[in-house]
Amino acid sequence: MVGEANMKRQDLNLCFEKLMMRSGARGSIGQGGVKGVVINEWKDIPMELLLRIVSLVDDRTIVMASGVCSGWRDAICWGLTHLCLSWCKNNMNNLVLSLAPKFTSLETLVLRQDKPQLEDNAVETIASHCHNLQDLDLSKSFKLSDRSLYALAHGCLNLIKLNISGCTAFSGNALEYLTEFCWKLKTLNLCGCVKAATDRALQGIGRNCSQLQSLNLGWCENVGDIGVTSLAYGCPDLRTLDLCGCVDITDESVIALANGCPHLRSLGLYYCQNITDRAMYSLVHSRVKNKPAMWQSKKGRYDEEGLRSLNISQCTALTPPAVQALCDSFPALHTCSGRHSLVMSGCLNLTSVHCACAVQAHRPMSSILNSAH
Repeated sequence: MVGEANMKRQDLNLCFEKLMMRSGARGSIGQGGVKGVVINEWKDIPMELLLRIVSLVDDRTIVMASGVCSGWRDAICWGLTHLCLSWCKNNMNNLVLSLAPKFTSLETLVLRQDKPQLEDNAVETIASHCHNLQDLDLSKSFKLSDRSLYALAHGCLNLIKLNISGCTAFSGNALEYLTEFCWKLKTLNLCGCVKAATDRALQGIGRNCSQLQSLNLGWCENVGDIGVTSLAYGCPDLRTLDLCGCVDITDESVIALANGCPHLRSLGLYYCQNITDRAMYSLVHSRVKNKPAMWQSKKGRYDEEGLRSLNISQCTALTPPAVQALCDSFPALHTCSGRHSLVMSGCLNLTSVHCACAVQAHRPMSSILNSAH
C-alpha cells in the first residue's frame, strides 16, 4: 500500500511539473516559488494559474489533473469548456460516465472512436449534466440507439454543431424528434446514417432548423428530391451540402437549391447519376438572378460570392457546354492544377471543360503579350 501511494505521489508530481513547464512557471509541490506564491500542497495553486495551465496541456493531462484533489477538480470542472476523449481507446464509456457529471460547463465534447465504445447510458449522462453543450462529436458510435438522440433532444437544447456520422442505428423518427428541440443547429453531419436520413427527417430539418449552414448527407441512399427540396426552402442560409452517393436525387433537388439557397458555396454531387444539364443551367441562372444582390453585399466582392466548390464526379449525363457555362459563371470554380475546386473525375466527356486561368495558362506567350497591348 505504501509503495502504491508513493507511486501515485510520483505520478502527480510528474503531472504537476509538466503543467508548470507548459505554463512557463517553475517549482514543484513542497518547494514553492511560483510567482511569489508558496506551494506546499496541491490546493495552494491559485485558480487563475491552474486554469491558465489547463488551457495549455492535452486533454489526457486535464483528466489526470482533475483527480489530484478536490480543489483542482472543482476549478477544472468550473472552467473547462472544451474536451476531447478520442485518445481513450478502450474505456471511453466508463470515462464519460465518470466525467460528465463533473464537467458541467462543457461547450465542446469530442468523442470520436476508432472502435465502438460509447453506449446510450453515456450519452444520457451527458444530456443530464452538460446543458451548455454546443458542439458534440459522436462519430462512429455504432452502439448508440435512438435513446441517445431522444436524450440529447431533452438535455442539450443549445447544440449548434452535431456529428453523428457513421451512427447507423439511428432512425428517421428519432432524428426528426431531435430537430424539434435542437433548432439552433448550424452544422450537422449525417454521413452514412442511412436509416436516419430519410425524406421525412429532412422535412423536419427544413421545418425546424432554419439556421442550418452545413449538412453532410454523404452515402445516405434513402434521400430523395422531397427531402432535399424541403431543406432548400427551409434552410435558406445553407452554405455547404454534401449529397455524394445520394443516388435517387434528380435535377429537381439542384433546382430547388439554386432557387432557395443563395449563399450555397459547396455542393457535392458525386455519383448522383440522375443529374443532367438542366441542373447545371439552373445554377447558372441563379447566379445571374442573384448578381445585383451580390454586388450590393458588404461581405465581399462579386467574385467571392457563389459556388466555390463543386463535385460532379461520375455524373456521366452532363455535357461540356452546360458544365463550361457553369464554370464561366462562377469564377471561384477551378479546374487548373493545384486549385481543383471543380471535380469531374470519371466524366471522360468533360475533359474539354476548363476554368479561365487554366485556359490562360495554356495560351501561347505571343498571344498573351498581344492581348496585353
